[in-house]
Amino acid sequence: MATKKENTTIKVKQIKSGIGGNCSQRGTLKALGLRRIGQVVEKEDRPEIRGMVDSIPHLVTIIEEGE
Repeated sequence: MATKKENTTIKVKQIKSGIGGNCSQRGTLKALGLRRIGQVVEKEDRPEIRGMVDSIPHLVTIIEEGE
């Protein structure tokens, strides 16, 4: 039986407001759980989350867990 891979997480930080963006970008921020500038949320490192972050790189930044 294969051993289960350790769950890696990433921290996503909102660096700009979603006010000027379109509704799709605001929806992505909401789906990530981000509400205000400077807020940091911890999410599981999955392709879906990475894709969401890649769609709004001007609004968020990734803080990787190095351990």
